Amino acid sequence: MNAKSGTPKKNLMFFSGRAHPELAEEVAKHLNVSITPQSAYDFANGEIFVRFEESVRGCDAFVIQSHSEPINQWIMEQLLMVDALKRASAKRITVIMPFYPYARQDKKHKGREPISARLVADLFKTAGADRIMTVDLHTAQIQGFFDGPVDHLLAQTLLSRYVGETYGSDNVTVVSPDAGRTKLAEKWADDLGGVPIAFIHKTRDPLRPNDVVANRVVGEVRDRLCVVIDDMVDTGGTISKAVDQLLSEGARDVVVAATHGVLSGPAPQRLSECGAREVVFTNTLPIPDEKRIAKMTVLSIAPLLARAIQEVFEDGSVTSLFDGNA
Repeated sequence: MNAKSGTPKKNLMFFSGRAHPELAEEVAKHLNVSITPQSAYDFANGEIFVRFEESVRGCDAFVIQSHSEPINQWIMEQLLMVDALKRASAKRITVIMPFYPYARQDKKHKGREPISARLVADLFKTAGADRIMTVDLHTAQIQGFFDGPVDHLLAQTLLSRYVGETYGSDNVTVVSPDAGRTKLAEKWADDLGGVPIAFIHKTRDPLRPNDVVANRVVGEVRDRLCVVIDDMVDTGGTISKAVDQLLSEGARDVVVAATHGVLSGPAPQRLSECGAREVVFTNTLPIPDEKRIAKMTVLSIAPLLARAIQEVFEDGSVTSLFDGNA
């Protein structure tokens, strides 16, 4: 006999960066696994060191990192983790980034600009990632930037279920903060039982990021509970102006629902003062106590991430998590 047969086995190992350990612990609990121990620290000049404390040879590795502030540090840490896994002979490496960094820079608005979202995908591919898992991309075409499978998870069901259970569907209008998200608003409307939709026509100066001027509401909002939806809230300028506009046009109440609570700079104050009845986020990004306000609700994305990880590990269907069809 010239060859020796072996018993093939699959071994899931879960790894976490330092950006959002609470989310990683919750995902690990749902998976019934422990986070693989590692040494991770910064040198005096800011360089990052990572080393795993257990053998990872032949494992199916899942590496989670939330890209919050300081975003470039956490991107680099996750890249180093992927590189360490590749050099230690992990069989397959899945990068889990609940919030895809640089997603807003997905195309050139003017000459001599980078396409930063593509660069992030190239960096992770070069580092050794075989697969990317992310939640609610700013634009869906970013999936095409990575040369490999991309699992684009949707938080819409989680958010819409909460809104439906809390407020019902009577007299609800789903509002897109701009014309570009009307497709998403239609999906929300279906989830809430076929309620009407509206959108806010706005202008934005391309030379002044985060500076938005809301113009007018297209759709019926008077005496209705308006649910403003978005993928992320950064400085809160878009959302606060949208809430003001809706209330000025006769909306009975306004609820804000978004996946990613970036909450930079004046965002908490703006959300607190904008007149919204409730602001709902998921915990794809850490939201520290100093950024939380009294009317903020944070839903956990961990069960969805854990189910998707289990499907990928078992070579199942991630699509079935959303539409029921494999």
